[in-house]
Amino acid sequence: MTALAPQIRTDRKTEMKETSYLVNRTSRPRGRAVALAMVALLLLLVPAIGCGGGGSDEPRVIVLGIDGMDYGLTQRMISEGRLPNFARLSDMGGFTPLETSVPPQSPVAWSNFITGMDSGGHGIYDFMHREPDTMIPYLSTSRPMDVTRSFEIGGYQFALAGGGMELLRRGQAFWEVLEDRGIRTEIVRMPANFPPSGTATRELSGMGAPDLLGTYGTFSFYTNALEMLRDNLAGGAAFYADFQDDAFHGQLIGPPNPLRVDQEELTSDFTVYLDPELPIAKIVAGGEEIILEEGEWSDWVQVEFDLIPYVQSVGGIVRFLLKQTHPDFMLYVTPINLDPMNPAMPISTPNSYAAELAEGGGGLYYTQGMAEDAQALKQGYMDTAEYLQQARFTADDVWAQYEYVLDNFNEGLLFYYVGNLDQTSHMMWRAMDPNHPAHDPVRDAPFRDTIENLYMEADEWVGITLDRMPEDALLVVMSDHGFTSLLRSFNINTWLLENGFITLIDPSRQGQSELFMNVDWGKTRAYAIGINSVYINVRGRERTGIVPEGEREAVMDEIAEKLEAYRDPENDQPVVLHAYKREEVYQDRGHLDIGPDLVIGYAKGYRCSDESALGRMPKGEVVFDNTSLWSGDHLMDPSVVPGVLFTNRPLKKPAPSLKTLAAAILAEYGIDEFPVRR
Repeated sequence: MTALAPQIRTDRKTEMKETSYLVNRTSRPRGRAVALAMVALLLLLVPAIGCGGGGSDEPRVIVLGIDGMDYGLTQRMISEGRLPNFARLSDMGGFTPLETSVPPQSPVAWSNFITGMDSGGHGIYDFMHREPDTMIPYLSTSRPMDVTRSFEIGGYQFALAGGGMELLRRGQAFWEVLEDRGIRTEIVRMPANFPPSGTATRELSGMGAPDLLGTYGTFSFYTNALEMLRDNLAGGAAFYADFQDDAFHGQLIGPPNPLRVDQEELTSDFTVYLDPELPIAKIVAGGEEIILEEGEWSDWVQVEFDLIPYVQSVGGIVRFLLKQTHPDFMLYVTPINLDPMNPAMPISTPNSYAAELAEGGGGLYYTQGMAEDAQALKQGYMDTAEYLQQARFTADDVWAQYEYVLDNFNEGLLFYYVGNLDQTSHMMWRAMDPNHPAHDPVRDAPFRDTIENLYMEADEWVGITLDRMPEDALLVVMSDHGFTSLLRSFNINTWLLENGFITLIDPSRQGQSELFMNVDWGKTRAYAIGINSVYINVRGRERTGIVPEGEREAVMDEIAEKLEAYRDPENDQPVVLHAYKREEVYQDRGHLDIGPDLVIGYAKGYRCSDESALGRMPKGEVVFDNTSLWSGDHLMDPSVVPGVLFTNRPLKKPAPSLKTLAAAILAEYGIDEFPVRR
């Protein structure tokens, strides 16, 4: 091994640390014109906002939002004496189920809570929406805005107007009502709030905040094991590691360079040096030297991507997991997160708040809204133990920052979001359900108590909150929905095909195309995209719509009646409890036209398949066992998965649902009307 000569004799890892291959960082001047262009492209920060007032005699409210906390499981664990602080909280004020949204998807549910409106008012219906004139799906909560004016110099382009990110959630956030009255609010990791609203005293974006590539999370995997080099990975990319003399020079792939006319991808170089005998590697990245053993994670590493060499760069942070060195090399790299010390997109109000949380809460952290890498686990690029290590890092960061903001809370409203229970429940429900098709009694035995341990961890933090918060404060602990086993998957687009609502151009190619590429739109009356959404192919709305507006309701009725009557051939159980018409289920108006025509409320244990969600129509069974590691879910009928609501004293105004909870919180401040109708 030439790169690490002389040979390591005693403590090889220590000697590798002493052998310097450090790449020194260089100081990079920042050109004023380029910096101004980056503002327009959202590669610099949004302006700061001043703090609200708030007198000491005002009510103080803490809302702890625990994503995915299930009412039934919580109730059972309280009765078993395993959640003493939740029991204490229940005795002080109350514990009830909290009605979730239609559908019970997290961005929809949290938007209901934020605005006091349903999807018809706030315009969020699913994780994905679609452009009816192109049929192209897009993320429902935010999207980039077009640059409207720019100029070019030597292959580079600079924005003069437009650009940025747009928050697609409509309606007024409940904390704006408080801020308008001079009451300080701190909104930490609120989902469906990227880019941040800019209306709270302090806020940090949560679920919906992207990685540097603008996705919900795209991991990288470097290997010389050819069987791991699969194309079209969901949520990731695999690259061949070409070692020469035990050294591999790789690149982290960033987003397209927004300053380049050709949109060339940004890259950041790194190098891996392998020991020829021991399972140790040295990684040089971002001006740092990291020594890892097999199975070891690095700390966060700050990396840079050159927009204009030596003039302008954009930074991110990654963690490396050295899975294996010999006989095959395998290196996992997290999605490139925005660096909270200098984020490339706006994630906090004021700009400095993201850095303040890092400094006060223990260091760099995942800024990506859904940090736990479920896709890497599902596709075999992580194992369960590695996934849970990553989840542990995330939870530790979140709770450390919660302790920091809790200890500094003394006025107004504090909302704090915890998401690790939701993501871990998705991936680990199989371990505690022996009847799940994906359950393996040997493999899953060590992880049987994983989810319940997270409930007990949350219980400890509830106890800490009760002990440390101001004596007169109201504590609300709530969740957006519950959870249950995902036992069977439903190919709803295949069902629509078999029932005559979809026609294919070439039936022999069924299941070979995504995004409806094989669909004969001139003979198709309905289609499904997203998890709970069915659209009618309406003339004048869809690009090639054929159903007259006057016949839309009749097609909806036909689909709803057949879906609700459909039974699983395996067990004769209903697959769909309710197929909701949007005009009937949503009471609020303003953005009803964005939504699907039908919202599908699946029966307990059932959900739309991943393939159907992306516009595919697989051949074979319409309903099939879910053998995926994604084994728990909540995208069913809202009656199946209620959330939880705890308070340390009775609320002045009842809150039976997410949609009414914000109004109940505002009532504590003497505010009677929410949402405010303008």
